[in-house]
Amino acid sequence: MYSKAENQRLKQEFWVAFAQKYPRKWMLYDTKIKDLSLKFFVDNTKAQVSLEIEVKPNEKRWAYFEQLEALKTILIEEYLPEVVFQRDFSLENGKTISRIWVELHPIAIGNRNNWETIFDFFYAKMNALELFFIEYEDVIKTIEF
Repeated sequence: MYSKAENQRLKQEFWVAFAQKYPRKWMLYDTKIKDLSLKFFVDNTKAQVSLEIEVKPNEKRWAYFEQLEALKTILIEEYLPEVVFQRDFSLENGKTISRIWVELHPIAIGNRNNWETIFDFFYAKMNALELFFIEYEDVIKTIEF
């Protein structure tokens, strides 16, 4: 088990190593849609790449989700075959969001032997998710609310 400081140092080393292997600027929060972002996540059980919708009110969040769901077949067939859609996802802090994600497991950030696998997963999946988002950004933005 790592101490809090060791955990922090390990995560910092992980993200620095990832940035060194794949040096590029990711879209992440720069989607031009308020409260819609692309995210990386890794812990000691899984790695995830996701598109998260935190738009308020819920009706507007659901409208964005439904717009993305209308593109589900394209996303699956052309970009991310293993993608998961979840209209209502509860975060640890109790907040409910909508999210679309892909996951790699079992994997552990604490095992440095996993890092290359995680890096390659992150690069391939986030690149695919960004390409999809860029291609269909105008469609996603035209929600009816």
